[in-house]
Amino acid sequence: MEQLKHECGVAMIRLLKPLDYYQHKYGTWMYGMNKLYLMMEKQHNRGQEGAGMACVKLNTLPGNEYMFREKALGSNAITEIFANAQKDFRKLSIEELADADFAKENLPFAGELYMGHLRYSTTGKSGLQYVHPFLRRNNWKAKNLCLCGNFNMTNIDEIFDKVTAQGQCPRIYSDSYIMLEWMGHRLDREVERNFVKAKERGLEGTDITHYIDNNVNLGNVLKTTMPDFDGGYVVCGLTGSGEMFSMRDPWGIRPAFYYKNDEVVAVASERPVLQTTFDIECDDVTELKPGEAIFVNNRGECVVEQILEPRGDSACSFERIYFSRGSDRDIYKERKLLGEQLTPAILKAVDYDVDHTVFSFIPNTAEVAYYGMLGGFKHYVNDQKIKAIESLKHIPTREELEKILHQYVRSEKAAWKDIKLRTFITEGNSRNDLASHVYDITYEVLEPGVDNLVIIDDSIVRGTTLRESIIKILDRLHPKKIVIVSSSPQIRYPDYYGIDMARLEEFIAFRACIELLKERGMHSLIDDTYKQCKEEIKKPKGEIKCCVKALYQPFTVEELNEKMVEMLRPSGVTTPIELVFQSIEGLHTAIPNHKGDWYFTGDFPTPGGMKLANQAFINFIEKVYQYEQKF
Repeated sequence: MEQLKHECGVAMIRLLKPLDYYQHKYGTWMYGMNKLYLMMEKQHNRGQEGAGMACVKLNTLPGNEYMFREKALGSNAITEIFANAQKDFRKLSIEELADADFAKENLPFAGELYMGHLRYSTTGKSGLQYVHPFLRRNNWKAKNLCLCGNFNMTNIDEIFDKVTAQGQCPRIYSDSYIMLEWMGHRLDREVERNFVKAKERGLEGTDITHYIDNNVNLGNVLKTTMPDFDGGYVVCGLTGSGEMFSMRDPWGIRPAFYYKNDEVVAVASERPVLQTTFDIECDDVTELKPGEAIFVNNRGECVVEQILEPRGDSACSFERIYFSRGSDRDIYKERKLLGEQLTPAILKAVDYDVDHTVFSFIPNTAEVAYYGMLGGFKHYVNDQKIKAIESLKHIPTREELEKILHQYVRSEKAAWKDIKLRTFITEGNSRNDLASHVYDITYEVLEPGVDNLVIIDDSIVRGTTLRESIIKILDRLHPKKIVIVSSSPQIRYPDYYGIDMARLEEFIAFRACIELLKERGMHSLIDDTYKQCKEEIKKPKGEIKCCVKALYQPFTVEELNEKMVEMLRPSGVTTPIELVFQSIEGLHTAIPNHKGDWYFTGDFPTPGGMKLANQAFINFIEKVYQYEQKF
């Protein structure tokens, strides 16, 4: 309902043939660049703040550039970086532009390795300097490293201390830059290891360089770099000598997929992106397993290697509910089932009066769950029809059959989102007034005072859009009752693995919990939890637990729902409102292979996540309630 800042998106392509091969077969040597563009556009939902791309040319001579990069900010960043990458192309004749050998020798971004990134800030930091890819330069090709990823590390303070203890001095305090320096340091050691071996073989001059370029093992680099990081990640990299890699975190939190044939190796954050870009079937795409990495060396040899042993089975379920493209075969089925499973709870909310209930959805990501919800009610209505016919005990008349069969599920598009409306005014009251009109309704889709309105969304996070816009606009239809349905469970905890929602006080479920504790005189539980969190973060990482979970234990889901309705009800709205949330059991049934549910349960898969969850409550108490003076 409220826009969340998505996880970032990655795209990589390694061409396995010379550029003139693609010129002859596909009519353009820009095959790789064009495919990268498609992959990035297909993942545009993962990046609205910025985008970047990089390219490496193989087998260049000294004195010629071989690594290229473009970055831009804004929602049109993809178009901008590709336009900039091709700005010199406009000066060429048709013949020159169609000459792959000419392009390889003279044009930027005419290479064999491509990497793209789409950025959504996960740290609150913005600006071109934070847009991926990051580049570490060196006169030795093999020491040049270009890095991007979909990640957020929870222990960056520990890594920073480790890096600086070795004498390095990172220019910027961010997980991206520090990872670049830490991995670059290990890459330097790997190059130097090969330098020593080359000397031992009696090699001299450029023969040493060729030996290094052909023998750098990025698996060694990752094995000595990534064990130190705690978080969810897909890390991608290119080196100046033509090595490519992509690695997934050992908990399997963030997703990564790859496709390879005799012409190309490609990596993306989502499976349907590869399917559409390369016109392939679902089963042609392979998912990287937790702790795995895919490598392509400078000779085009591709291997998949287990870098770190899997540390858990915590693939993110919220990824499936909200972030990933719904066109994925499995995600589409999962989202439909999430909606269908809510049928019993919704029936109870409308007092089983389906005849006087209109079903709709909040645009746009909830649409698939909406189809599932409709499917569930169609099954219910059909069962009711069968029971009605069976109860007649005689051959029904035409009139009787018409009356029974006329019952149906009433579905309408009640809500619309005006994507062109921009709340460009920053002054509070004016901005709130504009925000309240981001959504609109289809008038007269129900009978005022008679029909219930059931409207489904994929999640309810902060509740701001509900209070400021959606409830007000839906109330204009004058329904008998508004039932707001979430296809996901209550979001109670922050995320620290790639989504920008790190403060507890942002969540309406948490705020409702605190209000109930205060109303019922349970301040001691708040105080005790604060003390426990303070003690917990002092423990060794492997022993830390999420103490915040204790705050929710006194209350049922229904009690929290009622308090949320009370807090979200706009002034002047008197229509009865009820919230219906997916259950944790329903979540696991619909999405059985993605067990990462920490948003809803507080069961963070990594020690760093547990520590930061406790720290979030400490921050909430000390900044909002200023409890630090009490303890």
